[in-house]
Amino acid sequence: MRRTALVTAVVTASFVLTGCGGGTDLEGIEVTKGSSPKVTVEKDFETEKTQTRVVNDGGGEKVGDGDTVKINYIAVNGRTGKEFDNSYKNESPMTLTLNEKTALPGFYKGLVGKQIGSRVLVSVPSEDGASLLQSAESLGLEKGDTMVFLFDLVAKVPTAASGKPQKAPATSPKLTYNDKKQPAKFVKTKKTKAKVTESSAYVLIKGEGEKVVKDSTVSVQYVGQKYPAGDVFDESWSTGPRQLPLTEGNILDCWRDLLSGQTLGSRVVVTCSAADAYGKDAKKKGQPDGPLIFVVDLLDAS
Repeated sequence: MRRTALVTAVVTASFVLTGCGGGTDLEGIEVTKGSSPKVTVEKDFETEKTQTRVVNDGGGEKVGDGDTVKINYIAVNGRTGKEFDNSYKNESPMTLTLNEKTALPGFYKGLVGKQIGSRVLVSVPSEDGASLLQSAESLGLEKGDTMVFLFDLVAKVPTAASGKPQKAPATSPKLTYNDKKQPAKFVKTKKTKAKVTESSAYVLIKGEGEKVVKDSTVSVQYVGQKYPAGDVFDESWSTGPRQLPLTEGNILDCWRDLLSGQTLGSRVVVTCSAADAYGKDAKKKGQPDGPLIFVVDLLDAS
């Protein structure tokens, strides 16, 4: 399932209203009913600040700061009135963490406080949207454009793995946790294997969700470290879950091969051989060299 254009660009409704032709009024934007709605925006629509209108109130749990949500959306360029992205057509909902550090400001301002199950119309001025997108041009956007979004808030995504605890192999480094009970780093024990000859994985928490398939996009929390107890070179817990495609060429082979088939909700430890990680030219590419070890929480997939 391919990723939507906006997902690539960004990564840290039930009744019809009468149109009014351009301007700044969200009430003049047409939104049709149904599971695959249409949004009609007249040319030269613009707004000076992020504005929202709840088209349908879903009545579910409120979305808060730092929450990760699964959403469907339609994106329209206010200047041209043309749609430039549509997750309904692509059959690929976006998973978005509403964190001020990583989310587009217009998304954060428009969706925090809204309820799961709701359909929400959001207009995003250039300063909260288009001017911050590095690939705005590829989406047909100019830096001064207002963007208009229709969002369906489908569900909240869990923030961590949950399920049945599993025993770790005695020969693996021991995973330690911080004061928030989040995975922090691996430490070497007397029984830890000194070398990694091939990539492998084991499960620390067995989730009860669906199995992850290759070429899907997964929402994950993770810590990456040089094996067996070296420096932590990357982690997501300080900023929120990340969305990563398990597609060839876009992810480490060890992730693609060893996370595929695991169940959502699981916490999986993946050990990557040097060859399956960044290879012999890792340092030249500015990447960590040698074998690597990751602890990955599989939260969602699309």
